[in-house]
Amino acid sequence: MNVVALVGRLARPAEERVLPSGDRLVAYEVTVLREGERAETVPVVWFEAPASAVAHEVDDELVVVGRVRRRFFRPAGGTTQSRTEVVADTVLPARHRKRARAALEALGEEVLEAAETGG
Repeated sequence: MNVVALVGRLARPAEERVLPSGDRLVAYEVTVLREGERAETVPVVWFEAPASAVAHEVDDELVVVGRVRRRFFRPAGGTTQSRTEVVADTVLPARHRKRARAALEALGEEVLEAAETGG
């Protein structure tokens, strides 16, 4: 099972992009603090995100639920490179406590069910 839950702060403005395939995504950099450790900045992409997805402000605290993906690409004339990122299913402002809690509880239930069924 490949699941991720992040709680962190938006490190830079959200960036909306349209891919050559026509797919639309919003890209974030989310900085996660761990007590006693250095901060980690995690790249997050959200495909077909709602229009409000770009309204988050730098330093907003976000809850992200999704999965980890490593993708490979070759820039024009370059060598193959890879990038590891979180592909979001949900991105919510942490201040929306009820919705954030519900998203995290649903994720927890999904993990427990997979553990019970071996999947």
